[in-house]
Amino acid sequence: MARAPERPDFGGPFPAHIAVIMDGNGRWAQKQGFKRVFGHEKGVAAVRTIVTECAQLGVESLTLYAFSVENWKRPEHEIRFLMGMLERFLVDERPTLMENRVRLRGLGRVEDLPAAPLRELRAAEAQTAANDGMLLRLALSYGSRSEIADALKRYGADVQAGRVDPSRADEETLRTYLYDSTTPDPDLLIRTAGELRLSNFLLWQSSYTELHVVEACWPEFGREELHAALRAYAVRTRKYGGLAPDKQARKESDAQGGLASDTRSGLASDTKSGLASDIRSGLASDTTPPRDPASAKGTR
Repeated sequence: MARAPERPDFGGPFPAHIAVIMDGNGRWAQKQGFKRVFGHEKGVAAVRTIVTECAQLGVESLTLYAFSVENWKRPEHEIRFLMGMLERFLVDERPTLMENRVRLRGLGRVEDLPAAPLRELRAAEAQTAANDGMLLRLALSYGSRSEIADALKRYGADVQAGRVDPSRADEETLRTYLYDSTTPDPDLLIRTAGELRLSNFLLWQSSYTELHVVEACWPEFGREELHAALRAYAVRTRKYGGLAPDKQARKESDAQGGLASDTRSGLASDTKSGLASDIRSGLASDTTPPRDPASAKGTR
């Protein structure tokens, strides 16, 4: 059984799924006077810290943007270094994942990875599959546009084979063809290094995700920065295109109050009208002269 989360009070709702764009490794290293690769090494330490903290807080799913499809455009020596670091991470961090009962899953065109890191990814997925704690998804060779394109290709193949009816397609149909069709959409997306863009990350899934951008580069992002993001999320009001719950309640209350007021006004108006009618009838009756009995007899 998973341990009960050791969670402080952040002042409001807590996100079930957190996604992170881990940006700024190279810039951080260059500011310190080091080569870019040094920043990537420090970034691994930040991953360990954040994964462990999220698992202990009771986050259900954590998705980390580790390597994008666009990252293949980087210099070859940097890609070799990153792939080697990924391979070591997938081996060295397994004890930490097992200790925190974390399930690991790759997300993206992972088959494009070199043989060694792909082998270790599959091994780590298999070893952690039975864990009952947080789901950690590593977005590797991932791009949201590529994901949607791949989904459309698979859907088109099913349409062509007669397995699905295109006239019945809706947005949930697309979800079933994405790389991961079961994990709920992110509640909170954190981006480090101050950049104000999504960088082709979970575009379809983040339609109503709360965004939190910090100036700290990823190697500087630690437990304190994570808690600050959680406190910021806790005071957000998620409306999903509708009204905030309190405003909706007030709107319904006002509508009910207006109906009651209209009913009371109608009743009052009907009562006044009835009373006025009765008064007029009474006055008419009182002012009509009585008939002469003799005259009445003469008419029969």
